[in-house]
Amino acid sequence: MQTNRRQFNTLLLAAPFAAAHPLAWAEPATPAFTVSDHDWIDTARDRPVPARLYWPTRTAQDGRVPLVLFSHGMGGSRAGYSYLGQHWSARGVASLHVQHVGSDSSLWRGNPFGVTGRLQNAAQDKEAIARAVDIRFALDQMLAGEAGRDPAAIDASRIAAAGHSYGANTALLTAGAQVMRNDVAVSYRDARVSAAILISAPPFYGESSLATVLGAVSVPTLHITCSDDVIQIPGFVSGVEDRIAIFDAMADPRKFLTIFRGGSHSIFTDRAFTGGVSLNPAVKAATASLSMAFLNSVFHCDETALRTWHGDWKSIVERTTEVASLAPRCQEQTVRGAGVS
Repeated sequence: MQTNRRQFNTLLLAAPFAAAHPLAWAEPATPAFTVSDHDWIDTARDRPVPARLYWPTRTAQDGRVPLVLFSHGMGGSRAGYSYLGQHWSARGVASLHVQHVGSDSSLWRGNPFGVTGRLQNAAQDKEAIARAVDIRFALDQMLAGEAGRDPAAIDASRIAAAGHSYGANTALLTAGAQVMRNDVAVSYRDARVSAAILISAPPFYGESSLATVLGAVSVPTLHITCSDDVIQIPGFVSGVEDRIAIFDAMADPRKFLTIFRGGSHSIFTDRAFTGGVSLNPAVKAATASLSMAFLNSVFHCDETALRTWHGDWKSIVERTTEVASLAPRCQEQTVRGAGVS
């Protein structure tokens, strides 16, 4: 159910994010996209699911649009990570940023002495599960036309889950990660998702075997972090080694890892200065470029930009892996929508 909708035109990112870097799709002369907010309610759970949709005004040759479902980190909102939504949509990929009401910006409101307790409560199983269901519900809404877009315009074969921090865990659950509870595997895999972008993914706290948790993830994954990526919530402290452990535990060989030098855990949010005044915009631009190259590889069988990406950003990259073949069975596919010109 949609109770409110506002729509307005906006333009592509300013200077650092509009810089020319290798992309499978050419930089548009007048890049543009629309942004609309949607206040849905999942009546089955009596839970609001706000979302912000970045929709491209330019589409692929077949008129269909790939879609990224984005999940924010702890204390975030649908308004966050705007640089990614803008970058992707200006290049033909829609981005739906879902807000999770049990772990969103409302955590920062109220008695300041209660913040720690609210953060710890939001990190429990109940909210982690609710987040995964939020993503499924939001995708259902999109495919039912509840965002004001023709469902036929969405390329259902090219849907990715993405997220930062807690949102990366949500994306992993959506992509097939599962945990054991009372000797029963708990899974919230959405088979419609065919790739995942994981930024600063925390560990699955309390789980003894990452291989067991991640063994069922069978889609290409992009892992992004930085060397000073540290999560500090009382009871939930995690460093960059945990991001690397998640990457290493992925059984599916279609995976790619990049670690930026320095930075901070929140450098990937819309905050402008964390992680370094000059490094902050550079990491954002590099993350946007890398994630788009990954999507082109997975969705369009074009690994050109992914293979050349490191050369353009090596000054801020501490480590990056070799590019495995991320596009499944591309040699047997007819590549549709090869680009937007």
